[in-house]
Amino acid sequence: MTDLTYPQAAILGLLQGVTELFPVSSLGHSILVPAWLGGDWAKLVTESKSSGHTPFLAFVVALHVATALALILFYWRDWVRIVAGFIRSLRHRSVDDDSDARLAWLLIAGTIPVGVVGLIAEKPLRVLFATPLAAAILLFLNGLVLLTTELLRRRRGRIGRHAVARQAPARSVTSLSMKEGTAIGSAQILALFPGISRSGSTISAGLLRGLDHEDAAHFAFLLATPVILAAGVLKIPELFGPDGQGIGGQVLVGSVCAFVAAFAAVAFLAKYFHTRTLYPFVVYCLAAGAISIVHFA
Repeated sequence: MTDLTYPQAAILGLLQGVTELFPVSSLGHSILVPAWLGGDWAKLVTESKSSGHTPFLAFVVALHVATALALILFYWRDWVRIVAGFIRSLRHRSVDDDSDARLAWLLIAGTIPVGVVGLIAEKPLRVLFATPLAAAILLFLNGLVLLTTELLRRRRGRIGRHAVARQAPARSVTSLSMKEGTAIGSAQILALFPGISRSGSTISAGLLRGLDHEDAAHFAFLLATPVILAAGVLKIPELFGPDGQGIGGQVLVGSVCAFVAAFAAVAFLAKYFHTRTLYPFVVYCLAAGAISIVHFA
């Protein structure tokens, strides 16, 4: 893993920060981009796969800490209210008429399933599917998931307009039941497969439960924060072992780049989803996935 250069670390950090939040899969791109570039880039993936060790993936997931910190900084006001609401709910043993407390428990309910599955299956799944062809196929499937979500949402809207004179407004996040919050959060489990997007899965699940794009994205980013942070923190010890020998500087450079890129990405997407849809990401995932399948097959 000492072959990882500083320019590579910087580029991978920027790639991680952007693709973690855009609904296009950060892990899938961390496999596909080096494979497309070839040479020393491709060795970062293939040597990890063939040796049975995953120093490259450990480096990539370690960048999650920087991504999570960018999310926390961007949504710090939300997190202050959420933590305060959680404390109030413990004190009063109720979430009635307290939207912040309810949101806190929705996030907890949505985080537990992916946390449990991730601890059990994260490493086997990442190693098993850490090939360019597998990532390409899953990226294409990710595009199909996003497309299906938008088509179902449009169909539901047409049915609603024919059924009533005035279409019901979109739901708020805090109107979700705990069961619905758990289901939306559980969609993050799909992101254990390289090529399936965490944000894409949760935004899609939120849209199918009646949220609009802006609220679905907001809830998805809040849900992702503790999971991304935990995934990175759990990998940090590996970077102090044999897998991380000689790359401390590269990890630092990559983390700074990931932080900057993630902050810029969430700032952009928060505005983008105020009026836009998932269709541009559908086109990208289907096209990039199909081209990559043909190339790596």
